Amino acid sequence: MFFTLLIVTLLVSALVSFIAARAFDTPVNGILNRLIEDAIAGAWARYMKFAIYVVGISGGVRIHALERYIMPQHYPKLEGRLETVKPFELTTERWVLEIYRTIIESLQSIAWMLLVFFVVSLGMYVLVRIAEMRRDSKKQNQ
Repeated sequence: MFFTLLIVTLLVSALVSFIAARAFDTPVNGILNRLIEDAIAGAWARYMKFAIYVVGISGGVRIHALERYIMPQHYPKLEGRLETVKPFELTTERWVLEIYRTIIESLQSIAWMLLVFFVVSLGMYVLVRIAEMRRDSKKQNQ
């Protein structure tokens, strides 16, 4: 049952990443084409799509959290000893919760990555605009 959960979370996070990559394909391409204005913008856009997949899948498939279903848990007791509890059982409720967590964690990871990309892009856009304004003012002065 654990392997099925692992495969399902992998597929769900890959699907979420695919949808996010498709949704942000046009904005990312537009930003990169505006900032770079070269053939390398296409390569950067492909890298961003790859990064969306990597971040989305790694954020959605939380191996350390899934270990609860195969490894016994150790909890401290008041006497200073550790109590060992058997691994969690995969019930229908836990399946729903794990799939929901996978979707949310994938989206959250992708959102943070895209936020960093857009903030850096905004800074670069400001620099490009300043350079364009200086170039235009030099042309007018000549």
